Amino acid sequence: MTHPASPVDPVKLDKLAEVAVRVGLQLQKGQDLVMTAPIAALPLVRLITKHAYMAGAGLVSTFYADEEATLARYRHAPDESFDRAADWLYEGMAKAYANGAARLAIAGDNPMLLANEAPSKVARANKANSMAYKPALEKIANFDINWNIVSYPNPSWAKQVFPDDPEDVAVEKLANAIFAASRVDVADPVAAWATHNANLAKRSAWLNGERFSALHFTGPGTDLTVGLADGHEWHGGASTAKNGITCNPNIPTEEVFTTPHALRVEGHVSSTKPLSHQGTLIDDIRVRFEGGRIVEAKASKGEAVLNKVLDTDEGARRLGEVALVPHSSPISASGILFYNTLFDENASCHIALGQCYSKCFLDGASLTPEQIRAQGGNESLIHIDWMIGSDKVDIDGVRADGSRVPVMRAGEWA
Repeated sequence: MTHPASPVDPVKLDKLAEVAVRVGLQLQKGQDLVMTAPIAALPLVRLITKHAYMAGAGLVSTFYADEEATLARYRHAPDESFDRAADWLYEGMAKAYANGAARLAIAGDNPMLLANEAPSKVARANKANSMAYKPALEKIANFDINWNIVSYPNPSWAKQVFPDDPEDVAVEKLANAIFAASRVDVADPVAAWATHNANLAKRSAWLNGERFSALHFTGPGTDLTVGLADGHEWHGGASTAKNGITCNPNIPTEEVFTTPHALRVEGHVSSTKPLSHQGTLIDDIRVRFEGGRIVEAKASKGEAVLNKVLDTDEGARRLGEVALVPHSSPISASGILFYNTLFDENASCHIALGQCYSKCFLDGASLTPEQIRAQGGNESLIHIDWMIGSDKVDIDGVRADGSRVPVMRAGEWA
């Protein structure tokens, strides 16, 4: 029995696995690894496991998600199932991270998997999961550990991105787009990442030297002033976790980002790309901020879902991140809408509703949650990025004295 050749280039897939372990995680000798993946990503899981053990990993433990099993719950589970989550599993993960394990997530779920399921069930299941996941997520969001996300071209995802192509062609196209964006389609990906990280570090250093008090975005449907948190710090590319390991949490990444001041965002802004959120495409988002809070939200598509998200908790209507990405980024240049935040957020400047990152403060590792809040950091169960940048958007840095410095013009670094 012969198996058809996979449309995914095995050499580049192996390079992606090596980059995930050596650049993404910088996995240390003796360090355990906790990995989560869609079952379709098994070929990448096996290669990452191999590279992890070659790097001296203590133990690699992988948890798989299966789309058919997920759908079975929505179709057959009793109603009360949707208020439950595997808190015991997340407590175990949190314990692993507390004991020094690294974390790797392989993304690649079908973004429209739950498009036809009851929105109320999806919302309840997500809320239960968010609450259960909190102890583990805190270790990741607070950057206690080295962690990384990479992607695999799951066939169901590929068909969403390239609906007019046969499945094997769609998978091959998505694989090649992932490889290009992840910088593994070159002779020496590890060296390519070193150069890219140095460029992002240079941008962050310039912004940190300027110490702007706000950023002013202007463009079609956008006139938005985003105040920056007191003692904010810009980051991009490789960062050092609290355990002392320098890692690249997101592969790919094109952004430099920091924390806005939760109470100092004013004006209106329009999205420049659709947001794919839990099976719903939310398009043409238009929101208005007063005193840092979204007081009005509209969308031409998915408005009800957007408003449900904004009602998650008090912090869901405030910003937790602002990120700058040039319009000419490789992901933007590809012209592909990936329906996957990891990629789409690296196509343009974006803002995130919800939880802020403590590492985006000067000396963030030693600040208490109360201090972070006092300096303008936002708190929420959610963190959802959406795109507001394009080649028609200008950004000025506003200094404390009101003077202005061009940061971006027509979507490119000024």
